[in-house]
Amino acid sequence: MSQPRILIPLPDHDFDPTETATPWRVCAQRGWKTTFATENGAIAEADPRLLLGFVRGPLGAGPTGLRDYREMTRSADYQQPIKYADINVGEYDALLLAGGHAPGMKQFLESKIIQQKTAEFFKREKCVGAICHGVLVLARSIDPATGKSVLCNYKTTSLTKLLEIIGYASTFWLLGRRFRTYDTYVEDEVRAAVGISGQYSTGLIPFPHVVVDRNLVTSRYWLFDAGQYALKFAEVVQSKLTGK
Repeated sequence: MSQPRILIPLPDHDFDPTETATPWRVCAQRGWKTTFATENGAIAEADPRLLLGFVRGPLGAGPTGLRDYREMTRSADYQQPIKYADINVGEYDALLLAGGHAPGMKQFLESKIIQQKTAEFFKREKCVGAICHGVLVLARSIDPATGKSVLCNYKTTSLTKLLEIIGYASTFWLLGRRFRTYDTYVEDEVRAAVGISGQYSTGLIPFPHVVVDRNLVTSRYWLFDAGQYALKFAEVVQSKLTGK
């Protein structure tokens, strides 16, 4: 069996380093091929505030996330991203959608190209992982056959309203609304996209929470979930390709 091929699209700036690099590291350790993509092929950069670390920067990454980010950014794949428009879904076995709070994430979260490619991943029943704000890409990706979000009828989670409120409350004194990406809470938009009561789950703080439904793996936030999310994503990809 050939090694899985993983696509990781990113904005030019402001993605969360842990939510991207920890799943990347789990895939890389298995020898899997990863391809990064940005809108115009520029090398992406994480939210600089989060790279200050957990102590110096509000909501900043911890030691493991920073270590994984340094390793990821040194990789040849990271240094040679493709353009969003050049993504050929048929070349990949799985898609990873990273999170992040800061304004630069909107380039990625609102990309019609990424939404169309994401819908194609679902149509082909390929594996998809999304964490935090990355689940918004799924909520906004429309299945052309139904006219509804690809999330419709899926069990899922995302950055919860409670976690988003805590994040804002702990940073507004320094950063204002920088980490309130949208007026609508992520949880509210995702719940609306799912469309069925009871399909969305919040989990309990501070326990890890990862939701798996068929080809989809979703999680909430790096602090509690990134490690388990990355491992579960790899497990689902492996299972999908081996049929076990």
